[in-house]
Amino acid sequence: MLPKITLEQWATFKAVVDEGSFAKAAERLNKSQSSVSYIISRLENQLPAPALMPEGRKAVLTEAGKLLYRHASNLLLQATQIENIANYIARGWETEITIAVDALVPINKVFCALHAFSTEHPQPRINVLETTLSGTDEAVLFRKADIVLSPTVVTGFMGIALGSVTMRYVASPEHPLIKLDRPIHEDDMKQYRQIVIKDSGIKRQRDAGWLGSEQRWSFSHISSSIEAAKAGLGFANLPLDSIKHELHSGQLVPLNMASNIQRSVQLYLIKTAQTNTGPAIEALSKRLLTSLSNNNDVEHNGF
Repeated sequence: MLPKITLEQWATFKAVVDEGSFAKAAERLNKSQSSVSYIISRLENQLPAPALMPEGRKAVLTEAGKLLYRHASNLLLQATQIENIANYIARGWETEITIAVDALVPINKVFCALHAFSTEHPQPRINVLETTLSGTDEAVLFRKADIVLSPTVVTGFMGIALGSVTMRYVASPEHPLIKLDRPIHEDDMKQYRQIVIKDSGIKRQRDAGWLGSEQRWSFSHISSSIEAAKAGLGFANLPLDSIKHELHSGQLVPLNMASNIQRSVQLYLIKTAQTNTGPAIEALSKRLLTSLSNNNDVEHNGF
């Protein structure tokens, strides 16, 4: 069953309420005042209860009208969004984008890019996959995502360099490694539990970094690894950007390493469709490049 009241009637009703008079609404809608009056009269006849009542030269909302005004505003907004989506599709814009973000990528900078993109282009839906190690590679190989932010470039694909993330070995202030009154060697670390981030891949799982400890606890998300290290459950090798607050507050302390086994990890942006990407993916890629390349804890290497 089709609705009796048209979008034009609701738009006119909203204009009358917003402008406060039939004359101003007519000016805003580029209609004659008599045309606006006729449209509102028809709308009132179709409603079971009055939505407007005269008050001097103005038309004010009844209690029922206040509720109808809110719903009419939402209806008109949705209609506008439908038209915008149709225009986006006609111009070749994707309606949905999936991004795979490796655990080493500074997620706060990804959020900044997504916010900037959605402010300009609110229509496309965004799906974010949180991946680790081979799980990130699989997002590229099996095209599980349109854009992949990764520390590696899979053979056969091209990556745009973003910079390098600095990793730090850290532990809680009460951890025995922190209390050692000398530089820490690898043999010292082997005696204690290491907190690592679990590979999210399914096909070919792999390890990364120093994994010399006999005892290891694996967590699926970097946030859990940080919490485990803070709780004193083990030491961990974590991205500096992800633990700035914990280091500043003293909840985590860098290990005093005897040898330089710290590492920097290069980050890349990979578009899985290669050169056949649409305008929405290109626009979001530019936002991600800008946001991640300006990260204070990422060394910009150019691209």
